[in-house]
Amino acid sequence: MNLRRVIPFLDPSIEQWATEARVLNWLTFIWLFLGLTVLYSASYHAGLVRSEDGLFYIKRQLIGVLFGLVGFTLAVRMPLKRFLMAAKILFFILLGLIFITRLPGIGTSANGATRWIQIGPFPLQPTEIMKPILVLQSAQIFARWTRLTLQEKMLWLGLFALTLLGILIQPNLSTAALCGITLWLVALAAGLPYFQLGGTALAGILVAVTSVSISAYQRRRLVFLNPWADPMQDGYQLIQSLLAVGSGGLWGAGFGRSQQKLSYLPEQHTDFIFSIFSEEFGLVGSIFLILMLMLYSFLALKVALKTPHPVYRLIAIGAMIFMVGQSFLHIGVAVGVLPTTGLPLPLFSYGSNSMIASLVISGLLIRVARESEESNVVPLLRNAR
Repeated sequence: MNLRRVIPFLDPSIEQWATEARVLNWLTFIWLFLGLTVLYSASYHAGLVRSEDGLFYIKRQLIGVLFGLVGFTLAVRMPLKRFLMAAKILFFILLGLIFITRLPGIGTSANGATRWIQIGPFPLQPTEIMKPILVLQSAQIFARWTRLTLQEKMLWLGLFALTLLGILIQPNLSTAALCGITLWLVALAAGLPYFQLGGTALAGILVAVTSVSISAYQRRRLVFLNPWADPMQDGYQLIQSLLAVGSGGLWGAGFGRSQQKLSYLPEQHTDFIFSIFSEEFGLVGSIFLILMLMLYSFLALKVALKTPHPVYRLIAIGAMIFMVGQSFLHIGVAVGVLPTTGLPLPLFSYGSNSMIASLVISGLLIRVARESEESNVVPLLRNAR
């Protein structure tokens, strides 16, 4: 067996892939390498303080990378039809697990949220693993929306709404909002009627407003409008994030030289890892990351427009939203233009479940690019007589 064929960045067959697939493949691994480098710096001090091991977080992240690369390799190599066949079953399994996290004695809580199920040494977070499945299943449903019966439409709208509700009650408003926005944009790309989309958007906004109104914890997230009104409590984290971003200057303090990661900025290796990146690599590094995200989204859109298969087109769009859209939401939180949320920066933030989901989503996008190229039909010449 040729081991190089199962290592995504050493596989010689990559040279035969479509151009978009090759570039997306290398972008993914540049993104991953950069993310691991930043996580090593951002988490070293926290590891020393919390476990007397500076490598505590990076070692566990590498386990997530290992499993994620297995999923990535399968996504890149297996036909999308197989993933689409499995998506429906996995959707129902993960939907059940999302609600199971709320059962006493099963769900594991952290920072006031119950989002994990402890499976041996591995904390499973169903909401993260649901993301690639949601891309696959929503693409299948909305691509054939006009061919569904009214009962089927209502059933799947109800199931998607139930998924968002399950995420919302964990509570996890930010992920629920991200998944809702992704479903809405995939439906928009599928060409659903505007009045249906408008009604769904209005309902989503009402649910979000209601959730914030009844949750004091979520209302405190609105401190981003004026964090200096409560600088030692609710505004503290955002102020420390802004200090990190601002002190990076043009070129940054240098790799490993962040001051805010030294127990000043809470969650510096997860929810605010971009702040540490910006402090150490400055405006130049931040612009580089944003340009990389823009290139990634450009290629994803090109792949979506290029494929003749409507389901594959929606998969590419859904993958782009989760990877690039979530990244910009994370950055927006770090620089204080959006409410503080718990959204990780894909392939950067600490979290094995997020790493696995992000690599699988990236693999699905690359697979769409590969199959789009392979689906080009070469016309047969008539035999001259």
